[in-house]
Amino acid sequence: IEDACRQAQAWREEGLRMRIALNLSAMQMRQEDLVDRLVGALDRHRIHPSLLTCEITESVAMEDTRATQVAVRRLGEAGIRLSIDDFGTGYSSLSYLRKLPAEEVKIDQSFVADLAHSADALAVVDAVVKLAHALGLRVVAEGVETERQHQLLVQLGCDELQGYRFAK
Repeated sequence: IEDACRQAQAWREEGLRMRIALNLSAMQMRQEDLVDRLVGALDRHRIHPSLLTCEITESVAMEDTRATQVAVRRLGEAGIRLSIDDFGTGYSSLSYLRKLPAEEVKIDQSFVADLAHSADALAVVDAVVKLAHALGLRVVAEGVETERQHQLLVQLGCDELQGYRFAK
């Protein structure tokens, strides 16, 4: 947390205004002081909360533990963005997804890898994009490595793409 915020501050001082993303584990999501530590680090490094995205895996997002629910709610209240990582690889609960204060879902790279040669992968990505957009969520595709994947994902309406196609 501190390292990521320190790096964001250094980038800002160089004139770059970039969002940073932190992967949070299930254990971290159960820590009562998680949001306080995040907010404290943001304050210390003078970073606006909207420039931080906390990524949690779909399985963590779907956990029904009280601590996880409290952490998710408090992240949203603090103005910190929430992203559901590896979407489509776990046991998706569409009802729970609808209630989460998430701003985006990240399509797992396993679907992206098969996109150009699998009708099933193409159908899943298309459905996820449409579902997410219907819920007002942004869609990020992970693991984009080829021009063809890039083209297909843009055609399907993905909002953001990540992968070696753009930078290692």
